[in-house]
Amino acid sequence: MPLHIAIDVRRLRDFGIGTYIRNLTRALARQDRENRYTLISRAADLGELRDLGPNFECKACETTDRGFQHNLVMPRLFRSLNANLYHIPLNSVAWLMPRPYVLTIHDMSTLLFPGRKDFRHFMHEERYRRGAKRAARIIAVSNATRRDIESVLRIPADQVTRIYSAPDPAFTTAGDTSQERQILERYSISFPYILYAGTIRSRKNIPRLIEAFAVVRHELENHPRYKDLRLVIIGDELSNNPAVRQAVAQSRVAPMVRFLGFVPTDTLKVFYRAAEVFAFPSLYEGFGLAPLEAMACGTPVVASDVPSLVEAVGDAAQLVSPDNVFDIARGIREILLDDDCRQGLVVAGRAQAMRFDWDTTAQETLAIYLEMAEKKLNKE
Repeated sequence: MPLHIAIDVRRLRDFGIGTYIRNLTRALARQDRENRYTLISRAADLGELRDLGPNFECKACETTDRGFQHNLVMPRLFRSLNANLYHIPLNSVAWLMPRPYVLTIHDMSTLLFPGRKDFRHFMHEERYRRGAKRAARIIAVSNATRRDIESVLRIPADQVTRIYSAPDPAFTTAGDTSQERQILERYSISFPYILYAGTIRSRKNIPRLIEAFAVVRHELENHPRYKDLRLVIIGDELSNNPAVRQAVAQSRVAPMVRFLGFVPTDTLKVFYRAAEVFAFPSLYEGFGLAPLEAMACGTPVVASDVPSLVEAVGDAAQLVSPDNVFDIARGIREILLDDDCRQGLVVAGRAQAMRFDWDTTAQETLAIYLEMAEKKLNKE
């Protein structure tokens, strides 16, 4: 008898989690024509979910996954579906969420790097722990995240399964050279640049990246190719992180640093492909999709030597200590000046990115669905 599985896809357009939701649902549609799926989506995103197949239907919900309304509306909505199993693709579980549900945890940053420790943070932490402990199974996107879940939340190891995410397939397809040139011209990009793309939060270590860029920029100020080197930062929440602006001012490279905010996937792909180096010196990650996306585009990567990123990039990136500005600068400089190093990382990076694919992710996720549904039937 086919199962009925409900998935919360309201974060479809988000930067990292949205990549997970979009590609997992599409891969499940390719892999599974037997079970029935209901996708809880914002009305504006229904067009993104068309043509998945006759066993997929959508139900609109405008409530966000935060606050009182979330805790009131979502349990009622999920119960009305009477599904065999529910999948919450990030740890934002309503208080009265019906069970059984599968929960995906992408990282533990909100607990390990809290912006502030007040009553709201305490309530968030309590909800986070409760949501994880009540889950029938937790999917961790890396072994590093799995270890964090087990140690910080004290979740038994047999309740956590590691299932890797993968780069968006959009980054693996060839680009239109003339169209890419037009996009770069639209953003007035006519110089060699180092690229960072992702959220702008303290754990992302952007101030040290800016300082490292200032070091490299000074060293190469007379270089025939890199004398006009720039740093391009694509990301959000800049206004909430004054340390980033402060680092630019103190390093005296303000004219050489461009902040672009978020850009569409097609535009981001162009920026990846045109960059001299993709730099990702994060202090903490759950996995590291951005470096893999850059690798899929053929761009050499400098990444932190933290366990989760090493797990993602393997030996296909220039690994650096995220605490050391001069080591970050060294990694960038070696890629810029050593052609053999650069070409080796381009080839190795493409191969590394291809190790991860969404069909495998969907197959392993579907196996979890079937296992959890069978356990529920056995209990009944």
